[in-house]
Amino acid sequence: MSAMQVRPMRPEEIAIAIDWAGTEGWNPGLSDASCFATTDPDGFLIGEIEGEPVATISCVNYDPRFSFLGFYIVRSAWRGRGYGLQIWNAAIAHAGGRTIGLDGVVAQQSNYEKSGFVHAYANVRYGGTVSAVSAPHADVIDLADVAQAAIEDSDATVFPAPRAAFLRAWVTAPGHTGRALLRDGALAAWGVIRPCRTGYKIGPLIADDRSAAECVLSALIDATGGGEIFLDVPAINADAVALATGLGLTPVFETARMYTAPIRPLRLDRVFGVTTFELG
Repeated sequence: MSAMQVRPMRPEEIAIAIDWAGTEGWNPGLSDASCFATTDPDGFLIGEIEGEPVATISCVNYDPRFSFLGFYIVRSAWRGRGYGLQIWNAAIAHAGGRTIGLDGVVAQQSNYEKSGFVHAYANVRYGGTVSAVSAPHADVIDLADVAQAAIEDSDATVFPAPRAAFLRAWVTAPGHTGRALLRDGALAAWGVIRPCRTGYKIGPLIADDRSAAECVLSALIDATGGGEIFLDVPAINADAVALATGLGLTPVFETARMYTAPIRPLRLDRVFGVTTFELG
């Protein structure tokens, strides 16, 4: 068997993993690559055989306690030869003693369990064509007009680790549009919509309640003129599921959020749209 060399990707090589994710049907965003390297550039790994890329993975260290794994892909012609395990072990080693999270596709969940990951809840991607949303959004403002600290504080209620650099990049990336709803001066809901290989994805969509989420969702869809929309929803948030199905969206893909150890309590009732399956 030919030897595979594993090394950190150069920043421009993250696009390789994103292209492969597109081939796998994961429908990445058009500006994802520029955002993903902001937190832990050394967390994106590539495996090469005689200079040919054959495998990718990411394990992004957010802080000394938490890491998130994604982009675990071996090119189809090279599967079944142990290269996946080799690059997997390199990613796990990069995380060190951190708790690791991931969104595992259905076919791989049993393998992740064998590696010590425990199922927390399902995330379901809903998709469909939306022309307009009836919810009023007169009080919705541009997310760029919201203080970064307020966005970070809101995100801290729904994500296991701080990710200020990533959020700044995500909100301002080319093609990304953000909207927010204030109530009595406080951030009640906010979200981002971005163009993808197919249609648009909305994520994150964080809100105090369904009505606030619906206001921001309406404004995001209006900002892009409607079309094919995808929303990744924690299945345990009944209001989020009802919001997605109320738009006429239907399930098209499912993952399991899994962790290697317990994390601090999160307000999943506020998550109406997951940011990204690749980085959490």
